[in-house]
Amino acid sequence: MKLVDTSSWVEYLRDTESEAGDRVEGLVLSGEAAWCDLTLVELWHGVRGTKEKRELAEMEKEIERIPVDAEVWLLSAKLALRYREKGLTVPVSDVVIAACAVTHKLELEHCDAHFDDIMPVAKSL
Repeated sequence: MKLVDTSSWVEYLRDTESEAGDRVEGLVLSGEAAWCDLTLVELWHGVRGTKEKRELAEMEKEIERIPVDAEVWLLSAKLALRYREKGLTVPVSDVVIAACAVTHKLELEHCDAHFDDIMPVAKSL
């Protein structure tokens, strides 16, 4: 199972010719794709047109949801503080999604450069 970040879901849903979209397609077909509620909020916030709405609604029935529970929020707060102490600002959604992956011991599928920096720090906390 892999937690898929919004950036990669967008590549898949918009059917772009991209490596990220292809990776997500493979995860979906093998039943290994997962998301969390924050990812769904971001996807619904950016959905375009009837076709994307229909596809996302259908996918909600099939894709496994990983909980954003108290442990995830605690790690998110620690991670946010760590970045603030370094004088860096990262998107809160990325912090929570990274914390969700680390807390649930899942790999994170993404095509967002923020995660190349965030994931090692999250794993170290």
